[in-house]
Amino acid sequence: MLTVIGAGFPRTGTTSLKAALDRLGFGPCYHMFEVIAHPEHTDRWLPVAQGDPVDWEAVFEGYRSAVDWPAAYFWRELADAYPDAKVILTVRDPRRWYTSFRTLITRPRGGPGEPGETSPMMTPMIRMRPVLEMLGKSTFGDEWRFGEHVPDEEDAVRVFNSHTETVRNSVPADRLLVFEASQGWGPLCDFLGVEPPEDEPFPHLNDSEWMRRMFERSMREGHLILPFDPAR
Repeated sequence: MLTVIGAGFPRTGTTSLKAALDRLGFGPCYHMFEVIAHPEHTDRWLPVAQGDPVDWEAVFEGYRSAVDWPAAYFWRELADAYPDAKVILTVRDPRRWYTSFRTLITRPRGGPGEPGETSPMMTPMIRMRPVLEMLGKSTFGDEWRFGEHVPDEEDAVRVFNSHTETVRNSVPADRLLVFEASQGWGPLCDFLGVEPPEDEPFPHLNDSEWMRRMFERSMREGHLILPFDPAR
């Protein structure tokens, strides 16, 4: 059963938040990485693209929290399905977010010496494409093409800001934390009612160039290289 729901867009510190939630005892935390690490999870998500009813308990079986797409796209449905769960909206400067997001969705795609869709690691992402296309088009418009089309900056920033305001206005204040990873443990631990780890820095795992290299190395080696300690 989910106890924490992430409502922030990808590249707003969701990887850092996943690592933090795992560390604080609110894990395992679901993230897009889980789809790559567990290819069988694609079967949990494909009905979403077909408009079929979704059994959220089955989708998130074994997890206590969820951040990043695809989960965060359904923040409203999840907030209704888990009325006692707290909601965390990760945010950052919208234009810096756009630069990072653009880098994420326009990774190299199989030129000479480059990783591409033939990598075993990409198999679940290829199978997830109908879901990702549905999420992207619903969010950014019909021209969206995952890995191909980059939304115009002004349009994307407008969508980002609109999403932030929608979540702020929809979730009761006592149930919502608007959070930037740069704020560290304090606001997050206060909101969740737990003590921050002693003498342990907050996990900052959001450097987009580092993330790009991690994805490329993962695809070359054919297995997922995690940017966090999977034991936490």
